[in-house]
Amino acid sequence: QVTLVESGGGTVQAGGSLRLSCEVSGFHYGSYSLGWFRQIPGKEREWVACFSTSNQRTYYSPSVKGRFAFSQDGGQTMPLLKMSDLGPEDTAMYYCAAERLRGCSGGSHPGAYNHWGRGSQVTVSS
Repeated sequence: QVTLVESGGGTVQAGGSLRLSCEVSGFHYGSYSLGWFRQIPGKEREWVACFSTSNQRTYYSPSVKGRFAFSQDGGQTMPLLKMSDLGPEDTAMYYCAAERLRGCSGGSHPGAYNHWGRGSQVTVSS
C-alpha cells in the first residue's frame, strides 16, 4: 500500500520561506516520481514541481521556477520542497503525489498520479 503524508505548511509573510515534505511509503526510492500540486477553492489543481527519484531530475512550473527547489535534506523517503520569496499568489492547499513515471514524463498532469497525500495548507500574507 502506497501512502503519502505532507507536512510543513503554515502561514508566512510575503517574502518569507517555507518547506514542505512528503513522506512516501510503499514505493522503493528510485522507482517513483514525486509531484507537487496546489489548489485554491474553485480552481483546478495546478502543477508546481516534479522530482524523479530514478534520475534525480527536477522540473518546475514557470510560476515557481527560481523560488522553489527540491532537496534531500529529509532523506530518501522524504524529499523536501523548499519554497522561498513567497507571495500571496502562492497561497493554496499543496498536495504531493507519487507514481511510477518515466522520469517526470507526464508528471505535470494530475491524472498521471494514482497516489496522493491529503494536503498541507500554505498561506502567505501580504
